[in-house]
Amino acid sequence: MDIPIFILAGLLVHCVFLVSIFDIYFSSPLVHGMTPQQTPLPPPAKRLVLFVADGLRADSLYELNSNGTSRAPYLRSILENNGSWGISHTRVPTESRPGHVALIAGFYEDVSAVAKGWKENPVEFDSVFNESKYTWSWGSPDILPMFAKGATGDHVYTFCYAAESEDFGAEDAAKLDLWVFDHVKSFFNSSRSNQTLFSALNDEKVVLFLHLLGIDTNGHAHRPNSREYHENIKLVDEGVKEIASLIDNFYGNDGKTAFILTSDHGMTDWGSHGAGHPSETLTPLIVWGAGVNYPQKVTSQFFEDNFLKEWKLENLKRLDVNQADIAPLMASLIGVPFPLNSVGILPLEYLNSSALFKAESMFTNAVQILEQFKVKMSQKKETTLSFLFTPFKPLSASEQINFLKKIRLYIQQQKYDEAVSLCKTLINLALEGLSYYHTYDRLFLGLSIAVGFVGWTTYVILVIIKAHTNLTKTVQTNKKKSTVLFYGFASAGMIIAFFLLIQTCPWTYYIYCLLPVPVWYAVVKEIPVIQDLATNVLSLHIGQSIGFLLVCILGIEILVFSFFYRSALTVGLLVFAGWPVITQLWIQAKTKALIWTLLCALLAIFPLMPVVGREPNIPLVIAAGLLTLLISFFSLASLCKNENKYRDNEDLKVYFYQMFSVALSTYVVSSTHNSLKIKQGLPVMNQIISWMTLVSSPVLLLLSPTFLFERLFSILLSLMSTYLLLSTGYEALFPLALFGLMFVWINMEQEALQHYGLSLKPKLAVFNFTCAMDITQFRQLHLDDVRRSFFFVFFIVTAFFGTGNIASINSFDPASVYCFLTVFSPFMMGGLLLLKVAIPFVLVSCAFEAVQVTTQLSSKSISHYVLVMSLTIFMMVMNGLAQLLTTQRLGLPRRTKHHST
Repeated sequence: MDIPIFILAGLLVHCVFLVSIFDIYFSSPLVHGMTPQQTPLPPPAKRLVLFVADGLRADSLYELNSNGTSRAPYLRSILENNGSWGISHTRVPTESRPGHVALIAGFYEDVSAVAKGWKENPVEFDSVFNESKYTWSWGSPDILPMFAKGATGDHVYTFCYAAESEDFGAEDAAKLDLWVFDHVKSFFNSSRSNQTLFSALNDEKVVLFLHLLGIDTNGHAHRPNSREYHENIKLVDEGVKEIASLIDNFYGNDGKTAFILTSDHGMTDWGSHGAGHPSETLTPLIVWGAGVNYPQKVTSQFFEDNFLKEWKLENLKRLDVNQADIAPLMASLIGVPFPLNSVGILPLEYLNSSALFKAESMFTNAVQILEQFKVKMSQKKETTLSFLFTPFKPLSASEQINFLKKIRLYIQQQKYDEAVSLCKTLINLALEGLSYYHTYDRLFLGLSIAVGFVGWTTYVILVIIKAHTNLTKTVQTNKKKSTVLFYGFASAGMIIAFFLLIQTCPWTYYIYCLLPVPVWYAVVKEIPVIQDLATNVLSLHIGQSIGFLLVCILGIEILVFSFFYRSALTVGLLVFAGWPVITQLWIQAKTKALIWTLLCALLAIFPLMPVVGREPNIPLVIAAGLLTLLISFFSLASLCKNENKYRDNEDLKVYFYQMFSVALSTYVVSSTHNSLKIKQGLPVMNQIISWMTLVSSPVLLLLSPTFLFERLFSILLSLMSTYLLLSTGYEALFPLALFGLMFVWINMEQEALQHYGLSLKPKLAVFNFTCAMDITQFRQLHLDDVRRSFFFVFFIVTAFFGTGNIASINSFDPASVYCFLTVFSPFMMGGLLLLKVAIPFVLVSCAFEAVQVTTQLSSKSISHYVLVMSLTIFMMVMNGLAQLLTTQRLGLPRRTKHHST
């Protein structure tokens, strides 16, 4: 196979592997076609008021101040005297849209919604708002429209402030909540002069939704333990008190209004959310009003946490729920059908109603979830051959009928406790069955992908061995055997395709199941190579082979552990520090070996540091900028000594412009954060400079010379000017330490090349990337190239996790993008944060490009290596980007020099 075709095939195969993960493990759990289920008895409330304090942590609301007072006195008095309370347990991802979907629709959204910024509806779903007669909502334009768009008819009304109001750098984000409270007051006042609106408000099955974003915004900007966050909680408490009083007065204190206050997610101490830390998943839930239980006094209650004692709430019964349970609670209170896709279980202890109402509500809940199970089973049965279909046995058709008959009989016999207990059993079985059918094909598809991946990896290894080593000999292919082989695999592919066709499987199933066929056909065709390889392996010394195998396993294990424990990178880097000593390289290059060891030890410190964003430290960012400038001055001084290379000043001007850009970035970071600190927002000039730097940096880079050290130096300056603008603390020093190690690595590889007698050591000072691309004679692979490739993989992983930039979804700090924008924009902010993550990748990739061309090894061969080492598309894209950054140069018109004679 030709090299370009081989690389293209590799990209396509890995694209399939990547997409398959989302398709197999993160597909939508929703089904359609169920019948709405509604409790047949009159509901206790005519209307419901839902307050969602976005980003409010449970402990921040429930805990007392140091002086023993509550920062939310009204809500504290409600849970002590008028209503029920508990903790609502959210699920990952702890983001605003999934949280609101769980609250209002009753199900946990799949990850596909992230592709739409958690704003638009990737799939249609039912909600309490949709089932209501009227819903009026006030708040963020990021949340409210998605429920209005998903509603049938024109009965969900939204009132949103401008998106530009969601500014992390604003003077006071609490104004967002004041906007909501003020507009709700105006709405009720205006209804008195609007008979149509007044009549609608006095109807039944009405929902009023107040989305309060100020707490979340202040948490991001100032952290949850800040004065601003706590004062915003107090403001929300006062606002809730005013609105509750306003509504009670409006309806003449008719006792038909239910109130719920909760949150979509919490927030970490460093002001982010998205992952599964308790500070993110534990949210408050306070319910009061019509149909709601009063506080229940208890002498003791057991929970694994110690919150009750900390919050001084030991004697009030705590009723914890899952976030999706709130949707059926709301539906039950106002008597609307349960949301069709809800998987929530009605928390009966919150209800203050008759035993009959509780039993009927629970029965409705059970039938509603059972309906989903029946539709899911029917769909799977229709797309599976009858002799292959394996039903969920605990809930067969006969079992379903038995459950429903028994529950109805218990209710008729007024055995309400038994009916409720049986309903809960049925719900749990139905939920288990839903999961069973949702993951029905997961094992089958997972095995197909695994077989394809193993086959592709095997094929890559064989191609590398065949094309770049002398371990095999040329063998004439037997055309007859090849033809038989081809028809055999073609027949297998047709059988698989027919099998999928008669089951009406999705088109993606064809890709996942048919991919292994051509891959393994290519492997089987290389049987002579496998035989030669086996012969060579068996002839090796057993001790050396076992030793090499153990080293490989150790290296891979360190890589795997680094995905879970960043400290594993520290262990790996400390092992790397001893590489010159182990291989005796230090004897021929003592200075370089010493610098290598010191830089490995220095870089090993970063994985032990806290995750980026937890402890902002702008002085360290400024120090990184100044250190970059200091290194630049010394580097320029060294370059200026070479008079032959710089006969004019055009190239030097590029470096001076880049250094000026670094200095300007350092100033902008300091100025911006000082401005935000005193709540004056993001200065417009700083924002303009930041975006101009982002755009101009790659242009300046491509204007620099393509000599190895000069181009790498230019790459560092360009990337650092952007990276500084995206830094908030110690991570600004990371690219400097990483680049220093990469620079020494390039030199050490030259020593290793000479040490093993593979090539003469080239003179790196005059090495030109563009000339290197014209080399046609590449050497054969050596065992040391495996080590070289592993170094690259390890350094890529270090660039990935070294500062904890993406150790988890919640480790991103929005403050990283404040030099560019402070108004909430998920895609723009996400893009900038990904750029920040990519910069260390580019440094490593450019250094590896230098290693490849200076060690006279085909870069394409190394790309195959990377595939073997299980690296995917991103690494290959980085490899291509590195070649672009190191070899291309923009030509500008130069002034003609006139020499006097």
